[in-house]
Amino acid sequence: MNSETAMKKIPNSLFCSIPSGGHVQGIALDTEHNYMYVSLTTALAKVDMQGTVIGYVEGLTGHLGSIAFNGEDGKIYGSLEYKHDSIGKDIIKNINASLADEDAFYVAIFDAEKIDRPGLDAEKDGIMTAVYLNDVVNDYSAVLPDGKRHRYGCSGIDGLSFGPVFGKPGDSEKMLFVAYGIYGDKSRTDNDCQIILEYDWRAFSGIAKPLLQSAPHHEGIRCTNRYFLYTGNTDYGIQNLEYDAFNGDWLAAVYQGQKKQFPNYPMFVIDGSVAAKEAEIPGQNGEKGLMLSLKKEGIFDPKTGIWGIGFGYGQTGIHSFGNGYFYFSHDMRVSDNQWGTTARLYRRNGTEFELIV
Repeated sequence: MNSETAMKKIPNSLFCSIPSGGHVQGIALDTEHNYMYVSLTTALAKVDMQGTVIGYVEGLTGHLGSIAFNGEDGKIYGSLEYKHDSIGKDIIKNINASLADEDAFYVAIFDAEKIDRPGLDAEKDGIMTAVYLNDVVNDYSAVLPDGKRHRYGCSGIDGLSFGPVFGKPGDSEKMLFVAYGIYGDKSRTDNDCQIILEYDWRAFSGIAKPLLQSAPHHEGIRCTNRYFLYTGNTDYGIQNLEYDAFNGDWLAAVYQGQKKQFPNYPMFVIDGSVAAKEAEIPGQNGEKGLMLSLKKEGIFDPKTGIWGIGFGYGQTGIHSFGNGYFYFSHDMRVSDNQWGTTARLYRRNGTEFELIV
C-alpha cells in the first residue's frame, strides 16, 4: 500500500478536548488500533479517529509533557516532573493541590488498554507506573562552583520519543530518548546546548512502580548515554522530540530562544544517520561529551554554524507516520478553564511541511 492510499484512512484533522488538565503538551498515536493520545499537562486523554473521547486519566499533580506510544508493549510513555519553580507552582495553584517537598523527575508509563472511561485516577486506578530519573534530578539540583543552580541550565525534562541509536540503521533496536528542559537564562553561556538522555526502556519492567505523589519513590535507572546538541539557548529546551523513520531524522520542536547572538529557530533537525562524536561541549569550560549533528538543510546561520527550520508548529505535539506524513498539534483554549488541540495532517517536502486540506 503506498503512502497516499494509507493516509486516506487518516483524517486530515482530529480534535480532542476534555474538561480537565491544562494546555496541550504532546500527542501520540496507536495506528494499529486507531487511537490518539493527548497530554494536557495534568491529564492524559484517549480519543478514536472520529474524535470521540474514549477516556482520560487525571489526578496528576506534576507536569506531564511530551508523550510517545510504544507499539512493542502497548504502553504510553511520557515525561513527568514535580518541581517547585514557577511552572510547578502554577500547576499546583491551578489544580488546588499540594506537592511533596522534593523535586522529582520520571518517565511515566500508562497502560493504554485500561484507559476506557473518563475520570480515571493516575494513582488509584492502576493506570500509571513511573521510573525515577537520577541523572535529571542530579543536574536539576546541582549547585555549580560559581553559585549558579541547575547544571547545563537543566529545568527538567520534556521531549520524548522512541527510535534507533544515532548513526544506526532505522530497523535497529529502538531506545527511549528523553530531552532536557533548559532554562532560558540570557546571562549564562552553559545553557546553549540541548541535552538528550538515552534509555533502554526494556530495563524499566523491573523498576517501574506505582507513584504516590505525596511521597515520590526513587526507584530509578541511570541513562545509557547522554548527548549534546549545539543549537543556542531556547525557552525551556526541546518541547517535543520525534523520530521520522521516513528520512531517519529527529525533529526537535522548541520555543524560540531570546539570545540575540543565535538564529533562534523554532525547530531543529538532528541527523540520525550520523553517530554522536566525543568533543568539547560549548560553554562547559573544556568538558567533553557526545555531540550530535544538525542536518545540513533548511536555514543556515553562518555566524554560529547552526542549521534549523522556520516551521512554527510541533511544540505541543508531533506524530510521524513514518511515510513522510505527520500530525502537528494546533493547541487552543476551548474555554476559560479548558484546553484542547486539533491534530492537523502535513506532508514533509524537504524542509517544508505542506498542510493537507
